[in-house]
Amino acid sequence: MAVAIAAIPRKIAGITTVEVLVIDDGSTDSTVQIARQAGADHVLQMSSHVGLARSFLAGIEECVALGADIIVNTDADNQYCADDIPALIAPVLERRAQIVVGARPITEIESFSPIKKVLQRLGSWVVRLASGTDIPDAPSGFRAYARDAAARLCVVNTYTYTLETIIQAGRKRIPMTFVPVRVNTVTRPSRLFSGIRQYIMRSVKTILRVFVIYAPLRFFLTLAAIFALPGIVGVMRFLYFYVTDGGAGHIQSLVLSGVLLAMATILFAVGILADLIAANRSLLEDIRARELLRDPIHAPLTRTVIRPIEFADAS
Repeated sequence: MAVAIAAIPRKIAGITTVEVLVIDDGSTDSTVQIARQAGADHVLQMSSHVGLARSFLAGIEECVALGADIIVNTDADNQYCADDIPALIAPVLERRAQIVVGARPITEIESFSPIKKVLQRLGSWVVRLASGTDIPDAPSGFRAYARDAAARLCVVNTYTYTLETIIQAGRKRIPMTFVPVRVNTVTRPSRLFSGIRQYIMRSVKTILRVFVIYAPLRFFLTLAAIFALPGIVGVMRFLYFYVTDGGAGHIQSLVLSGVLLAMATILFAVGILADLIAANRSLLEDIRARELLRDPIHAPLTRTVIRPIEFADAS
């Protein structure tokens, strides 16, 4: 952690002040002391271990409250090259984007196994499909957020924020782009998940959950269509035999079709209700964003850059 903090550039062209915020996710070691000794300007201590996603959201809210105009997020294990921070924030300063994701050279990272490289590319493709964006490295935690965009993010998942925030930003039409970044040599294995299988299961669960939350009508209408189409075919089949031979012996098709069409109707109704709930949630998120951004003495865009670092029991 100390190495990661020391690597952060304190002078960046176009930025007046650079400050470092360290997020202590309920660690039981000397994390806070090490962070302050390493030069952290702020330390946000969680009362207990709440996980990466909740820590990230708490860090975002703290940065906005402290007056940060640009928030750069990185990991405490010094995975990402801090010298790329100026390139990372450049699209925000130039007002070309409000969220910038650092795209790692996945194929060149020696610590990634061949299967992990394939899964990274596959997962990023799925996220691009769900979000309507062109981000090539969705799991990357090296990101820059403009103040307004950061305030509009609301993480529901408790596992990780990386996939959800991209899908959410895409659905909210927040301008987003990516820049190529470098990575440092791995000093310790990831503590976020125990293996590839767990990572895949949690990522799939996250993507499905976020898709249901932010595109409920499309999701449930798709499911309704899957049930309705064979149901309609079954009804047409029964009617054909009914006209040709009285339908004797084909009543099972009609019963099965009725069940399928009933399921489709229920899914359609659920989709309508979920869409109404989603509209209400969107209004609540807008209210939350306005409350976070309420700052009558807020300075110009180049006022502050604050760096949140998420970790649990890091040393």
